[in-house]
Amino acid sequence: MTTTRLLLSTVLAAFALGLSGMASAQSKQGYWTNPASNNTVWKSGTGLCWRAGYWTPAMAIAECDPDLMPKPAPKPVAVPPPPPAPAPVAAPPPKPAPAKPRVLRVTSTELFDFDKSVLTPAARAKLDAEVVAKLGEFATIQFVNVNGHTDRLGSQQYNQKLSEKRANAVKAYLVSKGVDGAKIETYGFGKTLPVKSCPDQKDRKALKACLEPNRRVEVEVQGIPKK
Repeated sequence: MTTTRLLLSTVLAAFALGLSGMASAQSKQGYWTNPASNNTVWKSGTGLCWRAGYWTPAMAIAECDPDLMPKPAPKPVAVPPPPPAPAPVAAPPPKPAPAKPRVLRVTSTELFDFDKSVLTPAARAKLDAEVVAKLGEFATIQFVNVNGHTDRLGSQQYNQKLSEKRANAVKAYLVSKGVDGAKIETYGFGKTLPVKSCPDQKDRKALKACLEPNRRVEVEVQGIPKK
């Protein structure tokens, strides 16, 4: 009985050793191995493993081709938490809209005697009330245009010069009241822009009276009004 057991143990040990050798050989397929030396891989004098002709990269083993072995997964990189969102910045209040320019237009008649360019005392008082007083409503004056006109009596050349003289007379008066003369432009239109038509008549005095609205000065002021 003892002899039988010893024989069985020897057979099992040899079988296990054979299985181990087969497993070792299978794990190294693709390389030439030495069965007499536990299937160690044959190597060249420089330490390179001998590959079989059917070798493929999938057969690589760490002992011979470590560069072809699967690389270990990289360690996860800790992602820092995002920085806290900046506190909202209050939007600056909107700038007030710029003031719109205002235009003042004044037409003054009865400023001059017939065929004259000198302001009458009544004309000065009228300019004070209709123009000078209203200039105080502006914070800034951008420009002042003074347009002189005449009636149709007389030649165009004569009336052109007369209308320019009347415009300049009004400018001089406004400057005397403190208006910046550099901002005042004068224009003469002669008899080209009448506002009233009168038929010819023998009564010269009546005709002059009828044409009186055409003997006028128009003052146009543009500026930024006071708030």
